[in-house]
Amino acid sequence: MNAMPFVIGSIAFFAIAYRLYFSFIAAKAAVRNDLSTTPAHRLYDGQNYYPMNKWVLFGHHFAAIAGAGPLVGPVLAAQFGFMPGFLWMLIGAVMAGSVHDFVILTASVQYDGKSLAAIARNEINKISGATTSFAIILIIIVALAGLGLVVVNALAESSWGTFTIASTIPIALIMGVWMFRIRKGKTLEATIFGVMMLIAAVIAGRYIPDSPFADWFSFNNKTLTILIAVYGFLASVLPVWLLLSPRDYLSSIMKISVIALLAIGLIIVAPEIKMPAFTEFGKGGGPIIPGRLFPYLFITIACGAISGFHSLVSSGTTPKMVMKEADIKAIAVGSMLTEGAVSIMALIAATSLLPLDYFQINVPVEKFQAILPKLHAMGFTETNLDQLSASVGEKIAGRTGGAVSLGVGMAFIFSSIPGMKHLMSYWYHFAIMFEALFILTTIDAGTRIGRFLLQETLGKVYKPFQRTNWLPGNLITSGLIVFAWGYFIYTGTVATIWPMFGTANQLLATIALAIGTSFLINRGRAKYAWVTIVPMTFVGITTLTAAYLNIKNIYLPQLLLRTTILPGIINLALTVSIIICVFIILSNAIPSWIKAFSGKKMPLNV
Repeated sequence: MNAMPFVIGSIAFFAIAYRLYFSFIAAKAAVRNDLSTTPAHRLYDGQNYYPMNKWVLFGHHFAAIAGAGPLVGPVLAAQFGFMPGFLWMLIGAVMAGSVHDFVILTASVQYDGKSLAAIARNEINKISGATTSFAIILIIIVALAGLGLVVVNALAESSWGTFTIASTIPIALIMGVWMFRIRKGKTLEATIFGVMMLIAAVIAGRYIPDSPFADWFSFNNKTLTILIAVYGFLASVLPVWLLLSPRDYLSSIMKISVIALLAIGLIIVAPEIKMPAFTEFGKGGGPIIPGRLFPYLFITIACGAISGFHSLVSSGTTPKMVMKEADIKAIAVGSMLTEGAVSIMALIAATSLLPLDYFQINVPVEKFQAILPKLHAMGFTETNLDQLSASVGEKIAGRTGGAVSLGVGMAFIFSSIPGMKHLMSYWYHFAIMFEALFILTTIDAGTRIGRFLLQETLGKVYKPFQRTNWLPGNLITSGLIVFAWGYFIYTGTVATIWPMFGTANQLLATIALAIGTSFLINRGRAKYAWVTIVPMTFVGITTLTAAYLNIKNIYLPQLLLRTTILPGIINLALTVSIIICVFIILSNAIPSWIKAFSGKKMPLNV
C-alpha cells in the first residue's frame, strides 16, 4: 500500500468534516452566542481569565491536549495492522473526539470557565459533581506522572534536547511581554521573533553535546524530575499570558510545522506501508499488546481519536481565555482534528518500517527470540535493523514504548527526501527531542488545570480558595499538585499505576460525554443529543470491557504473587473506583434523559 493516498485522503476528510458536520453541530447542538460576553472579559483578572487571540489560544489548546497519546499510541497499536488504527483515528477523531472537546468547551465557557465537575454538579446533581471531582483528581495526577516520566526518560543525559526545550522558556517569556505588554496585540511580530529564536535553538542544540556547555544541560533522571516539577509549578502560578500561553503557542508552531513537513515528506517520498492491513495479532497474543484488537485498540489509541484528558483542558485553562464564542469551533474542533492528523502521520511513519524491524524495536530483546518463529510464519522475514542502527548512531533493538520506532520512522521519511540521506542521525535525534517537547506542554497545562480543580474543591471548605487569582491559594494548590505527580516520578512508583491510565482516561471521556449529553438535553436540544450519546455508548462499552479484562487477566493474578501484590492492589482499587464513578454518574443522568425524550421533563430555563 502506498502511503500518499492515506495522507491526502485523511486531511481532505477532516477538512470536509470541519466544514459540514461541525457547522451542523454548532448550529443545532453546541450552540454559541457571540452576543454573550465570555468569562475572559466578564471575569478578567489578568492572571487566569484573559481574552486571548484565537490562534494563540488554538496554540495553547493544541499543545495542552497533544501529549504522548497521538505519537506513541498509534505506533504501539500498529501490531494489529495498519488499517484498524487508521480507521479508528479517521472516524473517531470526527465522531467522538472533536464532538467531546467541542461540547465540553462550549459548556465550560457558558459556565464561566468552570471545571467539568462544576458543570456536572449543575447539569446532573451534586453527587455527580463530587464523583467527577474525585475521578478527575485521580486521573490527572496519574496522567501527569506518567507523561512526566516519558519526558524525563527522553531528556536524561541529553544535552541537545534539554537545551532546546529549556530555550523555549525565555523565548516564551519575551513573547508574552511583547504580545501583551510592550506591543499589545502585535501577535505576528512576536510570532516571527519566537519562530526565529526557536529555529536558532534547534540548530544550536545540535552542537551542545560537543561543546564546553554540555555538562550545563546534562542531567540524570532525579535532577530532571525536580527541574520539570519546578517548571510545572511556575507555569501554574505565573499569569497565563506570561509563560503558559506563549510557550504553548510557540510549541504548537513547532509541532504543527514538523508534522506538516512529515506530511509533505510522505507525499514526496510516497513510501510503501510495509505493515499488512491486518495481522494475526488482532485475535490476541501480540508481543506488544497481549489482548485482542477489541477492545484494546480503542484504549491504546486515545488522544488520536478521543481522550478524557481533553475534557480537562476544555474545562480548565482554555475556556478562561476564549475571546468570543465564535472562536470555540476553531479552537476545540481544529485542535482535535489536527491531533487526529498527527496520529495518522505517526502511524504511517512507523508502518513504513519493515514489520520485522518494527517488532525488533518494540519487543524486549530477551523476549524477541521466542516470537521470532511466529513472525517468520506471518511472512516477516526481511530486516534492515543493523543499517538503521548505524544510520541513527544508536542501538535501537529492544527500545520499547513506541517513541524510538516513531523516531526511526520519521527519520527514515525525512532522510529519504532527495539530498537528505546523510542527515538520518540528525533527524532521529531531532524526532526524539520533538516527542519530549510534545509531551512537556501537556504537563504545564495539566498542572494548572489540577490547581483550578483543587481550588474549587477546597473552596467549599475555605471560600478564598475559589478565587483563582488569590495568590496563597494558587501557591498551595499548585504545590500540592506538583508534589503529587513529582513524587510518583521521583520514587519510581508511577510505573505501578501507569498501566491503568489507558482505561481510566477513556472512562473519563465517557463521563464527559454523559455530562455533555445532559448539557444539551437541559437546553431543549434532546433531538440532537445523539451526537454525544453515540460516541459515549461506544467508548463506554469498549473501555468497560477492557477494564473487566484487565481486572480478570492482569490485576487479580498479580494478587497471587508476592512480588506483584502491591501493584495489583493499587491498579485494582483505582480501576474499580473509576468504574464506580462512571456508573454513579450514568445512573443519575440517564433517568432525566429518558424523561426528556418522553416529554415528561421540561428543559432547564438557562
